[in-house]
Amino acid sequence: MEKRIICQKCVYYFVTWEAGKPHGCKAYGFKSQLIPSIAVKRSSGDDCNFFTLKNFK
Repeated sequence: MEKRIICQKCVYYFVTWEAGKPHGCKAYGFKSQLIPSIAVKRSSGDDCNFFTLKNFK
């Protein structure tokens, strides 16, 4: 079973102001209508390799 990647908990995830592309990934350098981990999986077939958990305090 694959581990689900939750982009909102990643240091590279950001929210954009663009209505058509509200999700962004600093590691891969793109904005998308989809959550970045889904976009990466669909385009490359592989899971995100840059996921790094945010330091929540």
